[in-house]
Amino acid sequence: MFSWILALLLALVVWSLAAAYFWLVKRRRKETRLGLNALAGMHWRDFSEIVRRALHEQRGLQDVTGEADDSREPSSDFLMQDAQHQRYLVSCKHGRAYRIGRAAVNELGAAARLAGARGGILITEGMVERDGRSTADKQNVEVLDGALLWPMLQPYLPGDVETRVKHAARREAVRRISIAGLGSLTLGLLVGMGYLTSRLDQAAQAPAPASAPVQAAPPPAPTPPAPVAPAPAAPANPAHTAAAPNQILGTVADPDAATLAVYQRELATLLAQQEGVLSAFWQTRQTLAVNRSAEIDEVWPRICTQVKRYPALRTVRIQLNPRINTDEPVRWRQCATS
Repeated sequence: MFSWILALLLALVVWSLAAAYFWLVKRRRKETRLGLNALAGMHWRDFSEIVRRALHEQRGLQDVTGEADDSREPSSDFLMQDAQHQRYLVSCKHGRAYRIGRAAVNELGAAARLAGARGGILITEGMVERDGRSTADKQNVEVLDGALLWPMLQPYLPGDVETRVKHAARREAVRRISIAGLGSLTLGLLVGMGYLTSRLDQAAQAPAPASAPVQAAPPPAPTPPAPVAPAPAAPANPAHTAAAPNQILGTVADPDAATLAVYQRELATLLAQQEGVLSAFWQTRQTLAVNRSAEIDEVWPRICTQVKRYPALRTVRIQLNPRINTDEPVRWRQCATS
């Protein structure tokens, strides 16, 4: 259950970030691009007229009248003045293809000074290059292009044009947000499945002990060879023959294969009887797996006590499996190294 909660939270976070980016950033960029295209599609006279209206209503600039060349008709270059009668030469470069550099800005600055204006205002749907912007500061020319121009002229577009631009930008943003939602959901499912799979892999080690003893039982030698193990030790120390069946005091350090199998089976049985140990089984000839219900530090001394009773098995590797329903890792230890 935790894996799916984690996957859901991850999907929501990713989708929220993507939605915020597409709506707040990409939608505005798309709207600006479509709006500039709509402005560029207008006739130059209409474009100059809405520029005049915007400068008049937003900045309080008025047309300069009484000039000899005042034709009272829209023009791409015209003079306007503020309340203090400070003049500005407005130059409209109509079209998206404009890439204005230093030369055009210098020309506008010179024309403004020649007309007795305080400075110039350069307006274009295109773009002013970096060198043009640096020159504009020196020539007292204000640059209004691209992303700065659209918010300024947007209120003066015909209503159907503005609505069409905004709806197109919103549709594009909604489409991208929907795709991001599907992608976030897929990512969440992958993360949830990956987490669940890792937990199942860890839990799969727990059922193994139940079947392992059954698989380990057939390989040992038949019952008749079992007494062979203590037989060689009897002449060396006759007192060992009187020991109890579970007391493996007569083990030898280098037994044959059949005797070693008997030792392994007996050791697994002894360990399973220890407090805090659920079961024990041999995974390989040199690896003894132990399933436990107590802490490692609590059961480890009991395990080593039994293992060291067998000289032939004292250096085997002990695999301490995690307790059931815990996140403990598998641990490997040795009771003796030689």
